[in-house]
Amino acid sequence: MAEFDLVLRGGRVATAEAVVTADIGIVGEQVAAVGRDLGPGREELPLDGAIVTPGGVDSHCHIEQLAATGLRNADTFESATRAALMGGTTTVIPFAAQHRGDSLRAVVDDYHRRARRGALADYAFHMILTDPRPEVLERELPPLVRSGHSSLKVYLTYERLRVDDEQLLEVLAAARRHRCLVCVHAENHGMIAWLKRRLVARGHRAPRFHGVSHPRLGEAEAVYRVAAMSALLDQPVMIFHLSCREGVEEVRRARARGVKLFAETCTQYLLLDECETHRPGVEGAMWMCSPPLRAERDREALWRALEEGVLDCVSSDHAPYRMDETGKLARGPDAGFHEIANGLPGIELRMPLLFDAMVQGGRLDLCRFVALTCTAPARIYGLHPKKGTIVAGADADLVVWDAERTVTIAPGPRHDNAGYTPYAGRSVRGWPRLVFLRGRLVVEEGRLLAEPGSGRFLPRSGGEAAAPRGRTAAELDPERNGGARLLD
Repeated sequence: MAEFDLVLRGGRVATAEAVVTADIGIVGEQVAAVGRDLGPGREELPLDGAIVTPGGVDSHCHIEQLAATGLRNADTFESATRAALMGGTTTVIPFAAQHRGDSLRAVVDDYHRRARRGALADYAFHMILTDPRPEVLERELPPLVRSGHSSLKVYLTYERLRVDDEQLLEVLAAARRHRCLVCVHAENHGMIAWLKRRLVARGHRAPRFHGVSHPRLGEAEAVYRVAAMSALLDQPVMIFHLSCREGVEEVRRARARGVKLFAETCTQYLLLDECETHRPGVEGAMWMCSPPLRAERDREALWRALEEGVLDCVSSDHAPYRMDETGKLARGPDAGFHEIANGLPGIELRMPLLFDAMVQGGRLDLCRFVALTCTAPARIYGLHPKKGTIVAGADADLVVWDAERTVTIAPGPRHDNAGYTPYAGRSVRGWPRLVFLRGRLVVEEGRLLAEPGSGRFLPRSGGEAAAPRGRTAAELDPERNGGARLLD
């Protein structure tokens, strides 16, 4: 009699802790056992030493999201999660984006309807707060957190999105009361606005000036400011998409002070260069994102920070806009950098690109690859051990890799709706051969087997954000977080 519904035999099973040769026994939607010489399964799949990792967890991506400008990005939940599965990502955390005047509850409900209709991967939501008025923080937020939405995002820049310092403190205080994580787009708005205005006035409108308008010092200053407020209220914070050496150093210093600071970077900041935006005409707009792409020294600083554990995870920040009048060129073919939508597609290629750069390229080992792309984001955002690892009781979200397959990335459309990829021409070694979501084969040799709407919502609570990282700022210097004492 079969002990398992499915047994994957003889793979090199990789977790954040170890790589072992083992069988994986699956019953229903979960991993039931990991070990040598497991009992029989109703179905069995020999892996002959192929690498098996958990399904990827992309904890920062924009899907079917309406921008404050009224422009909706190119992907639906169906197209974005189709691309995610094809690249080995089985769990995504996109955004439910509030705009000023919106009911946060109504916004979250709307994104849930969209996801239920189209999502093929499992999903949760970060709630974007641009209007943290009292009724939102006091009446709408608490039941949303209780129903499984345990992370918020705020912006320190963008005129129609940003919160000021006092609003940020109100958000941090509310998050502390309700035990949820605050994620921050940390750039100095004044620096960006001042530089942008002067660049445009002097006729500097080409895409390459986008990077000039987002100075490294602006990122560093904002990280320092967020860390100070986090320490004041003793509230954990995630710094999104670190892009430069100066930002990394501020995170390093904050952690040394005992601040409960998490930080991520994104695939593009590790692999792409600011020179991409220097292409003629508006072609460089394809590589415009915020923060912008930086220089080689910044890439090296980010890689060192990953090696040293200063950065916790790597996301895609998938933000797909087509290179036409529906997307980046909505303001016309001669739009200036200040009129072009920021964002790059990347949800599909994150896992293969990082497998190639980290594992095959020798930057980091296989365990660190799993930690940074699967396990750490699951832990931070309250999904572990259900997601992000391969242990008994976890969802059977698995990727079987063809580690020696070399793929040259074509310039044309992929499985998302962006119509292009910023990684065109790059060759990668290692590609997902089989992808399982909750024990079901959803991708087989490049063929999608999942159906729209088959993804599930993942209610979350707590996670690492609810636990101290070690000594608190208060223990290091009791005078630093008087704000927290006022809240207790």
